[in-house]
Amino acid sequence: MEPRISIITLGVRDLEKSYQFYKNLGFPTTRKPESGIVFFQTSGVCLALYPIEELAKDVSPDMSLARSQFSGITLAHNTKRKDEVDEILQLAEKVGGVIEKQAQDVFWGGYSGYFSDPDGYLWEVAYADCWKFNPDGSLVIE
Repeated sequence: MEPRISIITLGVRDLEKSYQFYKNLGFPTTRKPESGIVFFQTSGVCLALYPIEELAKDVSPDMSLARSQFSGITLAHNTKRKDEVDEILQLAEKVGGVIEKQAQDVFWGGYSGYFSDPDGYLWEVAYADCWKFNPDGSLVIE
């Protein structure tokens, strides 16, 4: 198997609300919620929003929607400048996100904070001065 993630799909309770959140956060798309699924193009990976009930049925007709407050998964947006962390957290809150952890210096030497989207999915926004980025904006992992 070629090591690659092509699409990350978030099961959402209100497709229109989640669409507006990510669109207002600056994620580009040509799709509308009326199509039943929305795709946002990012550097290297597509982010999809799909009604959670439909996503659960797609996995298995017996899939339970019950989940704990912390799913054990976070998404990350890594920035090229430290001040972008605060800017993005403020924007996320302005468009309907909840700040879960204010940006701060962290134990691994960087600067990060967390917000949750309208469905509670957790996003870390992080910066470290040692990070390098590919021309497409994706993070170089050495």
